[in-house]
Amino acid sequence: MITLQERVHGTQPPADWRLNKLRNVLRVRKGMKNAGMQEDNLLSLSYGRVIRKDLDSTEGLLPDSFETYQIVEPGNIVMRLTDLQNDKRSLRQGLVTERGIITSAYDALEVRKDSDPRFWAYALLALDLAKYYYSLGGGVRQSVKFSDFPNDWLATPDTQTQKSIADFLDRETTRIDQLMEKKERLASVANEKQAAFSEDVISGALHSETTPTSGRSGAIRFLPRGWTETRLRFGIRRIEQGWSPQCEERSVDGDEWGVLKLGSITTGVFNENAHKALPTALSPILKYAVHRGDVLVARASGSPALVGKACLVYEIKKQLMISDKHYRLELDEAAFDKSFFVHFLNSRLSRVQIESRLSSAEGMARNIGQDVIKSIWIAMPPREEQARIARLIDMSSNRIVALNSRVARSVSRLAEFRSALITAAVTGQIDVAMWGKQGNTDRRLDKIEEALRA
Repeated sequence: MITLQERVHGTQPPADWRLNKLRNVLRVRKGMKNAGMQEDNLLSLSYGRVIRKDLDSTEGLLPDSFETYQIVEPGNIVMRLTDLQNDKRSLRQGLVTERGIITSAYDALEVRKDSDPRFWAYALLALDLAKYYYSLGGGVRQSVKFSDFPNDWLATPDTQTQKSIADFLDRETTRIDQLMEKKERLASVANEKQAAFSEDVISGALHSETTPTSGRSGAIRFLPRGWTETRLRFGIRRIEQGWSPQCEERSVDGDEWGVLKLGSITTGVFNENAHKALPTALSPILKYAVHRGDVLVARASGSPALVGKACLVYEIKKQLMISDKHYRLELDEAAFDKSFFVHFLNSRLSRVQIESRLSSAEGMARNIGQDVIKSIWIAMPPREEQARIARLIDMSSNRIVALNSRVARSVSRLAEFRSALITAAVTGQIDVAMWGKQGNTDRRLDKIEEALRA
């Protein structure tokens, strides 16, 4: 008899785990509609956790009446088995910890009384991490229901073993989660310090000698000695908007041509991997080709915070064109250092001016015209000082980029360890009682840190 765990995880269960049918352990709750608004504690499934949501929130799709929602109880397991083909990264189940209501589009499962809901929530999570659910909706189907699952056999530990495994995973995953959060906070603080340093340098706040400005800009109050108050049009020779062909949702291969997506510049660093492939039936328009040294600006975005973001193309290996969501700026290089110009456009002083124009002039369009860019005021240093400022910011930014890269690798390794630990525990591959006594988690975490320092 091959169990579900054996088929998905490739591991044999312990000999003392007994066989049972899936339907005998977990079943879908029925008849729990929120008729008459019995409950108003709105819940939502987010990143594998069932969390509270504001009933009056305007975010997301909400029904005309929450009476169509279903009531869930602590110990239920909520599963979202929709959109399987388009979303393969979300965690699709979460354990309910408080009574409330949740959309009836989800399956709410009950665990039989002699079982620990936490254990089965982890067991379902292990199936999710192994991408099992995506094998169930073959063909063009976008979703399944829990009742569509095969009538599988399960290897089931006794109640006390379930509780021991759940206690172990609660404790160990919390440790890992806290370490991941600590690392991400470290990176966040470093990024904030870098942003503050860049702002101070780009605005001249670190200069000891400053004088009041004319006040014409409304944005610049003081100028360091030798700096001038002017608009960006002073140093922009030409602004060019890109092309908008229908592209394929894939990366270019070999000598193919592609078109940049907006994500190629919204971080302030050029990312040539954010692109779509140009269909072979279309010929590239070479005047829109991206070249080393190009200054690119986001013309339009769904988010106002990303409109006007800029980047400098230091290197490009693929054959790509700018899209109609981008501008390419040709600068008077006698007036502007390109790197300084890009740092300024991404600075708070520029962002304040851009976003004020978006809210007052462009409204919900979330795009900027060429005149908006040209009209931005800048506290402009001499050309030589611009290059020095850009080098200072680049040196500091490079350290932060390296830190972010280390943190991202560390968090990824921790997430892999977390997933492997959950799978090993719920399939009975480790002795949870001995694991902690032997300091196995500590040794694994130490190895992760050593590998990243090497």
